[in-house]
Amino acid sequence: MFQTPISTFLNQHFDQHNLSGSLKETLFAVINACVAISSKVRLGALSGVLGEAGSGNIQGEAQKKLDVIANDILINALRQTPTVAGIASEEEDNFVETCEQGEYLVLFDPLDGSSNIDVNISVGTIFSILKKPHSGSLKVDDFLQNGRNQVAAGYVLYGVQTQLVFTAKHGVFGFTLNNHGEFILTKDMFRLPETTAEFAINMSNQRHWETPMQTYIAELLAGIDGVRGKNYNMRWVASMVAEVHRILTRGGVFMYPFDKRDLTKPGKLRLMYEANPMSLLIEEAGGLSSNAKQNILDIQPTGLHQRVAVILGAKEEVERVNLMHA
Repeated sequence: MFQTPISTFLNQHFDQHNLSGSLKETLFAVINACVAISSKVRLGALSGVLGEAGSGNIQGEAQKKLDVIANDILINALRQTPTVAGIASEEEDNFVETCEQGEYLVLFDPLDGSSNIDVNISVGTIFSILKKPHSGSLKVDDFLQNGRNQVAAGYVLYGVQTQLVFTAKHGVFGFTLNNHGEFILTKDMFRLPETTAEFAINMSNQRHWETPMQTYIAELLAGIDGVRGKNYNMRWVASMVAEVHRILTRGGVFMYPFDKRDLTKPGKLRLMYEANPMSLLIEEAGGLSSNAKQNILDIQPTGLHQRVAVILGAKEEVERVNLMHA
């Protein structure tokens, strides 16, 4: 069933955690596609992936060439995987039905942080796997399951190293891609500290935030002389996958709050492709996630491309943001 070198080490890990054969096959399809994307990212201009594609996605955003390439690689790989019943991508208008007998639905952001690709800053692929809720043909409601229904989620970060971080709800594990196309376990169980002195947010949007978020950030910026009594550092990469990886690795809190620039949108990030999978990873590692009012994993989706405000990371900070918005 598994023909690529990537399978040897991951297969052992999956077996240790009693993953079913069909879930393993689904995960391998996603991961092998990401290895192909990684080779494109690594070569950059030499593989013709830099620059604009001259097209837009369903959100009306301009697509980079690599957005389109990564999306095509994932869709083609998953179409050929009999355990996959359907696919939904941030870059596609509608879901794609693949194999009616498949057990799983795969949702993904093929290239998170694509605005960074031309300047050689980390980007990544985010994925979420749901169980198909019934036999027979798919409808959009089958994908609209809350985040707690995810059976697995993760991302592949294309950075200084190519790293796979995933959970099948038995902890969060990290693997690094070697020169032979194999992912080797390099982080056995990420654990997120409950407290932090580091936050990530786009400060250029500060004037558009609601009052509670303005107040919360002012507390952090006041440092040791303020009510929090300690100094905070700020980081911002403009790539959610890179931000979350840093937080999983050394702690912190990531925020993309609601702002008043477009009152029709409750947030910037996509619930199904970004917020849900990242929230599952963060919670499995001991952190929290929220839209400032409720846990992200408890939100009932209403659309494939639904947007949401996101606050995730260290428990203490997420709980304080929630309290200030209560």
